[in-house]
Amino acid sequence: MAAADSPRVSSDALASLEERILRAVQLVGQLRQEKEAAEAAAAELRAENKQLSQELESLRADRGEVKARIERLLSQLDNLSE
Repeated sequence: MAAADSPRVSSDALASLEERILRAVQLVGQLRQEKEAAEAAAAELRAENKQLSQELESLRADRGEVKARIERLLSQLDNLSE
């Protein structure tokens, strides 16, 4: 009787192992997809960050030019009032 139970236990154990392996394979596939999506999102954010940094630099340069022009105009106004 023990010999008859042994193949059944092995078969059940094998089926359980097969089920766990299939779940692991599915999980690995899902995690790979999520990783690819996260990497794509990170690349988009890096590109956006680069663009915004360039835009900020340009705005700072513009601000410097405007400040210099205003200072020149104020200086000219001071010269008129002297």
